[in-house]
Amino acid sequence: MTPPQPRRQLTPQEEARLAQIRAGFEQRKRIGTKLEQIRYKVGVYSGKGGVGKTTVAVNLAVLLAQEGARVALFDVDIDCPNVTRVIGVSEPPEHDRERDAFIPPSRFGVKVMSMAFFQKDEEEAVIMRGPMIHNAINTFLMKTDWGELDYMIVDLPPGTSDAPLTVMQTLNMDGFVVVTTPQELAKLDAKRSINMIRKLNLDVLGIVENFTGDIFGSGAGEELADELAIPFLGHFAMRKEYRIQDRPTVLVSDKVAGEYHRVAEGLRKHLAALEAAAVPR
Repeated sequence: MTPPQPRRQLTPQEEARLAQIRAGFEQRKRIGTKLEQIRYKVGVYSGKGGVGKTTVAVNLAVLLAQEGARVALFDVDIDCPNVTRVIGVSEPPEHDRERDAFIPPSRFGVKVMSMAFFQKDEEEAVIMRGPMIHNAINTFLMKTDWGELDYMIVDLPPGTSDAPLTVMQTLNMDGFVVVTTPQELAKLDAKRSINMIRKLNLDVLGIVENFTGDIFGSGAGEELADELAIPFLGHFAMRKEYRIQDRPTVLVSDKVAGEYHRVAEGLRKHLAALEAAAVPR
């Protein structure tokens, strides 16, 4: 019988790496426990900037709240946060010193948390490397008292790098709504973001197409949905009502509210289907 071989001594670098993995696991576990009162966590995402992710995230969150859901909106675009501007909230979160917790302000029935609350000057550039962005996102997750929610809508930054990766690996998302516009390049970047989501074994709940109409055309979202076998949730036409700045457009235009209502219906349907599939039989 061959005697057992002694365990190899780990190098300092291996010990450090192992400690980092353990710390990351424990942090994700704590965040998971912190967010247990949130039923659905839905990301609004695309690989390309300028397709209207923040506009979609804000209007979707407000529409869900108007329909009676308990909703929070989490802006994880750390270096270019815009959610507070679009939803029109200016008062910062309260700080409960005893619990060291942030109490997020609400606007139109939606709780809001964003890096914008912690900028002295909104025109100042937020310059952070990847680890700092990672730490900022995790701090918001751990220190915010979200309460009981039906939905947390997460407005992600564009791209396939540190910030969206941190959210996807940390937040245990239930799925993503991917935003495209009719242009070919936006469609390509949306496809890239979908491929990233799938590589991380997460769910794409559906695709929406923004800025449709006579100027840019339409159809890229449906084409992408057909190509990748993903639900197409709906489109948002370019309308002059979006120029009204004092409140989200779903509260201004019945037509816009109708578009978002159809998307919300599709979102609920696909979330329910995923939930049912996850229940052991």
